[in-house]
Amino acid sequence: MHRYRSHTCAALRTADVGSAVRLSGWVHRVRDHGGLLFIDLRDHYGLTQIVADPESPAFKTAETLRSEWVIRVDGEVKARSAETVNAKLDTGEIEVFAREIEVLSAAKELPLPVFGEPDYPEDVRLKYRFLDLRRDSLHKNIVRRTQIIAAMRRRMTESGFSEFSTPILTASSPEGARDFLVPSRIHQGTFYALPQAPQQYKQLIMMSGFDRYFQIAPCFRDEDPRADRLPGEFYQLDLEMSFVTQEDVFQTMEPVIRGIFEDFAEGKPVTQSFPRIPYAEAIRKYGSDKPDLRNPIQMQAVTPHFAGSGFKVFANMIAADPEVEVWAIPAKTGGSRAFCDRMNAWAQQQGQPGLGYIFWREENGALGGAGPLAKNIGEERTEAVRTQLGLEAGDACFFVAGKPSAFYRFAGEARTRVGEELNLVDRERFALAWIVDFPFFEWDEDNKKVDFAHNPFSMPQGGLEALQTQEPLSLKAFQYDIVCNGFEIASGGIRNQQPETMVKAFELAGYSRQDVEERFGGLYRAFQYGAPPHGGMAAGVDRIVMLLCGAKNLREITMFPMNQQAYDLLMNAPSAAMPEQLKELGLRVALPAKKAE
Repeated sequence: MHRYRSHTCAALRTADVGSAVRLSGWVHRVRDHGGLLFIDLRDHYGLTQIVADPESPAFKTAETLRSEWVIRVDGEVKARSAETVNAKLDTGEIEVFAREIEVLSAAKELPLPVFGEPDYPEDVRLKYRFLDLRRDSLHKNIVRRTQIIAAMRRRMTESGFSEFSTPILTASSPEGARDFLVPSRIHQGTFYALPQAPQQYKQLIMMSGFDRYFQIAPCFRDEDPRADRLPGEFYQLDLEMSFVTQEDVFQTMEPVIRGIFEDFAEGKPVTQSFPRIPYAEAIRKYGSDKPDLRNPIQMQAVTPHFAGSGFKVFANMIAADPEVEVWAIPAKTGGSRAFCDRMNAWAQQQGQPGLGYIFWREENGALGGAGPLAKNIGEERTEAVRTQLGLEAGDACFFVAGKPSAFYRFAGEARTRVGEELNLVDRERFALAWIVDFPFFEWDEDNKKVDFAHNPFSMPQGGLEALQTQEPLSLKAFQYDIVCNGFEIASGGIRNQQPETMVKAFELAGYSRQDVEERFGGLYRAFQYGAPPHGGMAAGVDRIVMLLCGAKNLREITMFPMNQQAYDLLMNAPSAAMPEQLKELGLRVALPAKKAE
């Protein structure tokens, strides 16, 4: 028999009754039932119940066992009685009567429990991550992550893609975040950068004559912590295709992404044909370029109903500035003063002056609007609002006014809040969509200049001619995202492979031809020697796994994450370098002076 095990802790069934077996694993818990000891033995695969009675030579050792000790058990498989069968366990119809127990490794008193799923301070969980990962839910999430990534690789290979690895030590690139810099020992005073994304390399792969590339790529961005991205690093399903249009990318990748969700959705419905929503429409309807389409609320402009009305706050704003609009956020079933007042209080907590509302009720057989706005704009306008939005008795509507560019984010947050508060969101499905026609440029208010809105290597719609003749902020890009349940899970575009078009685009963003040649020399040179039309995208592995696991936090699907301060509590990183290391690199640390107390 093998030194440690003949079976795993998930393998034994009633067919094994009467067999002599050997198992090894962790003591999950020990229960004393009147002198009879029951030991739940756990390994990576599952759980088996071990029984030690006072007549067994293993009993004396069994009495010493504590949680998370690692043991080897030799014993005989027996069938459980009908009343003791545990249907929740794969091994729930059998148990192993121990003849011999060997302690392979004892465990100190645990700093956090492994049995059960109690909430525990994050700093303790991350410092003792190796214990945290033994917990059932987290362990299953990590296993599911590997299965999802394997499914991605399989589906990409079946779609004709080849997996290539791209360099980790590379040059700085304007991907929109700070680079992690790596000093060079050989070329002192110079630095490599860890890739924010394999963007330039994957385009160069297309320049090199390979047709369809993908990889599960690690990406590094020195960003401040965000709720939907871990600090430091993340992984993406990166891909690129030659001789394709935007439609080709959609037709190729939609089945891949849909199939991955269907594989792991556990019966939840998955969108079959992804709607294609222009960016401008997404902003106006949902207040976000990553809308949660499980929420049925769609905002509408209702400016004419308030223009010249008795509600002077809105009416005066509309009269003073033609760019001012009033947007309505319909709230089916929200027609109570108590709910409307709660939403108004929430808006004030967000730093807003308030949130105007109307709610409709039926009195004496007549349907009418209520609330201060209804009184100010009058019955006719109130009825026109209700008719436009398709609202009934028991419904409400909230209003925001101003320049949409200034308020759309708040309006989107209010839409989300209303949907959640009224339980309108269908949480039992995965709602996916393409967001298309992104702006090519945006206005950088801090630096008072035009800058790239998304990927600087995307092709502007209309090409070079559009760059030369159209107002920059009116240009749209062949840029697209996939969104799911309120998260951006993929982003991509058709690339700009024409040298002069590339130079012109960067010139409008404040870069010179020399800047382009110096900073993106490899790509720029490649475009001079026969560049195929190409495009692709990158899907966020971490976010997809989080959605499919039903997790609320990316740390729940990541094996060894940092905390929100970008610190690795397990490995104590980052840490100070040794003086010898700095000397080899030709570096000296100059920390900012501490402020006086």
